[in-house]
Amino acid sequence: MASGFNISTFKSRGLTLGGARPALFEVFLRVPDGVGADQSSADKFRFTCSAAQLPAASVASIDVGYFGRKIKVSGDRTFQDWSVTIMNDEDFLVRSMFEKWSNSLNRLESNIRDAAYSTNENSYKTDLSVIQYGKDGTAIREYHIIGAFPTSVDAITLNWDSASQIETFGVTFAYDYWLPANE
Repeated sequence: MASGFNISTFKSRGLTLGGARPALFEVFLRVPDGVGADQSSADKFRFTCSAAQLPAASVASIDVGYFGRKIKVSGDRTFQDWSVTIMNDEDFLVRSMFEKWSNSLNRLESNIRDAAYSTNENSYKTDLSVIQYGKDGTAIREYHIIGAFPTSVDAITLNWDSASQIETFGVTFAYDYWLPANE
């Protein structure tokens, strides 16, 4: 048996296409009706979303006992929250969109949901897409994140020592599930 420590074997069988690059991605969203923000905010989000992940999911295991022994059987699938990092521009357009969306889910002062959502419980949710591109600019993998809404709009750190940096903030989404496109 040949040793696995052979660079020629790695080159011919390993990263034959040069490896996927984490900086080649885009995230798209549609602003739900009733949020009070227009689609131009979502369009700008596409260009200011500077970090995201391809979504994760896991299948829980259930321990089943039998005469003092345990076996594991598959349980339900769960989808972890999904987060993005956004560069903030001086117009605060994208941050304002997420603040309005969050505020429409539960008002800052009155602790109520906007009436626009009273007739359709899912109307505050939207679908997002995250696309991974190849080095040639073609889409190589796409995920649709279904039924998403923001659960957290993170703080923006202000700091006198950060004069040559662009502000960023995070947004965390809860969602129903994700699907890979075209599978």
